[in-house]
Amino acid sequence: MEKLKCHTPDFTQENIQRLAALFPHCVVEAKDDQGHLTKAIDFDQLRQELSTSVVEGPRERYHLDWPGKREALLAANAPIAKTLRPCREESVNFDATKNLFIEGDNLDALKLLQETYLNRVKMIYIDPPYNTGHDFIYKDDFSQSAEGYRVRTYQKDDSGQHLVANPESNGRFHSDWLQMLYPRLRLARNLLSDNGIIFVSIGQEELGNTLSLCDEVFGGENFVTICSRVMKKGGQKGTHFSPCVDYIVAYAKSIADLNPFREEISANLVEQVYTKVAESGPRKGEKFRSMGLYQAMLEKRANQRFYIECPDGTLVIPPGQSFPSSVKEGEQVTPNDGDGVWRWTYSRYADEKRQDNVEFIKSDRTSLVKPDGTPAEWNIYYKIWLNDRLEDGQLPGNILERFESRHSSAELKELKIPFDFPKPSALIKFLMTICCVKSGDITLDFFAGSGTTGHAAIEMAAESRTVLPFICVQLPEMTKPDSDECRHGFASIADIAKERIRRAGQRIRDAHATTFSSLDVGFRVLKVDSSNMEDVYYAPDSVKQSDLVTHEDNIKRGRTPEDLLFQVLVDWGVDLSLPIAQEVMAGKVVFFVDGNALAACFDASISEELVKEMARRKPLRAVFRDSSYGGDSVKINVEQIFKLLSPATELRSS
Repeated sequence: MEKLKCHTPDFTQENIQRLAALFPHCVVEAKDDQGHLTKAIDFDQLRQELSTSVVEGPRERYHLDWPGKREALLAANAPIAKTLRPCREESVNFDATKNLFIEGDNLDALKLLQETYLNRVKMIYIDPPYNTGHDFIYKDDFSQSAEGYRVRTYQKDDSGQHLVANPESNGRFHSDWLQMLYPRLRLARNLLSDNGIIFVSIGQEELGNTLSLCDEVFGGENFVTICSRVMKKGGQKGTHFSPCVDYIVAYAKSIADLNPFREEISANLVEQVYTKVAESGPRKGEKFRSMGLYQAMLEKRANQRFYIECPDGTLVIPPGQSFPSSVKEGEQVTPNDGDGVWRWTYSRYADEKRQDNVEFIKSDRTSLVKPDGTPAEWNIYYKIWLNDRLEDGQLPGNILERFESRHSSAELKELKIPFDFPKPSALIKFLMTICCVKSGDITLDFFAGSGTTGHAAIEMAAESRTVLPFICVQLPEMTKPDSDECRHGFASIADIAKERIRRAGQRIRDAHATTFSSLDVGFRVLKVDSSNMEDVYYAPDSVKQSDLVTHEDNIKRGRTPEDLLFQVLVDWGVDLSLPIAQEVMAGKVVFFVDGNALAACFDASISEELVKEMARRKPLRAVFRDSSYGGDSVKINVEQIFKLLSPATELRSS
């Protein structure tokens, strides 16, 4: 029976296997730090495989580099033997919610999410430290070899230190920041769906580096835009200019698969632009705006230069040098340089006219001409109907003026949550709207801060009456003893985020109780922790014979069956938000995840009666604890029972 690996994927080995499939002779055997043989890449040979000429030494090329970049890549690829432990007492509606709040280092959390949420996240929003010279950044220890890093991350860091000051006087001011963000972005990209997008809020200090970093991770061809967000209007801080904006950098997973962006049409636009009302026709009473059917800057295309007959019988055409040979409507001529064209072909024009989408207006100011080239007396417009635009929306601009920081401060004040410099929930809702986050799409924020993204996702779900699951990740960074946060009883930033989502969720649910009673305002709290498995699970050869009695059980003390269940879910790549039910079968507790997606029993001394009862349920997956079997013969019997009663079940042990 196959055992669960109980650590995150080793991306280095996976990459080596992919290269081996393409260039088998570039894969060689080498000794690791412990003297064991392992597969490695002959990079000189690989460089030659990817070059059209003889490779002799390093060559100049355009790329982003900084001290420690290789170690940061190691951090992204190296596996960790950690897990996510459920915390029911801090959760809201644990059994039914689709939302997750993960407390812990986001580098670890992103690794633990890799198999479960690979290519599943529609939108990522992050607000990382801005690197102003006064911020703290995540402290990652990359100083060891790959094997050393792997061994170290099986357990918690002895110091427990996750954050380190990054003062402006630090000689590696930008390098430390890049080294922190790089591995996290690489892991985040794996989680994005093909039509997914990431938004990164950032200040001017690291805007250039953020663009270069995202170019490398996501590809420059997948750059979408830079938005300028007005943080405040006016102010007297700064030396040469008062800093009133920060930025949002947007990159797609695949620009070809990204949906077009649209936002709701503003009330001001409706009032100022859609000023006409149809007095007759099939759309009588509807509002519309007019746009010229001829515009001087239109691209010259064949079949778009022809005569149009006006209501008084006059034929008109855009100005130019080439005219149709006969004088009748619809006769076309291929436009030359200097010839104007209509926006549509004649067949399109005729069809739109039948639908009452064309408007003729007499005017003494017109660019159109008659067949003899003299000025005409008519302008021709096409109608853009407000009702059509309300459904399609409008293209958003990249200067965001309605999401000032004072709005978010007022928002948190209303919830009685103390926190400095949060982003407004309306900003996240706007980003979710324009990138077409729809029912079932997952939104991820792995620098959750005060929990703005969770708040926004719940509010947008209520307004659209849909299910919009979110995943928030926040380090339990301790609040300062003399801070407002601490005085209000919040020991950590993670505690602030959880309480904000609780309070905001309750308020939103109350406001929509009559219109959307099934609104999901809950969240499962999962905490990053060391593996549930003792060291002997990962290195059985290192156990001395005299210590065998102390290692009779490979599960750490204090770990619950539900802890073990979530490690199984992470290891097997099963959705962490699926409903979980407990049943007592043959005197033992059995977990069933999403009905029959997975069945698990971690009790000792399981019986054949229990195994048969579970097998009759025909789960897709089943898992037992290694020490549950009581012997190899029982373990073999378990396998045989499942082969007989449920051969399609995938069976593993922990």
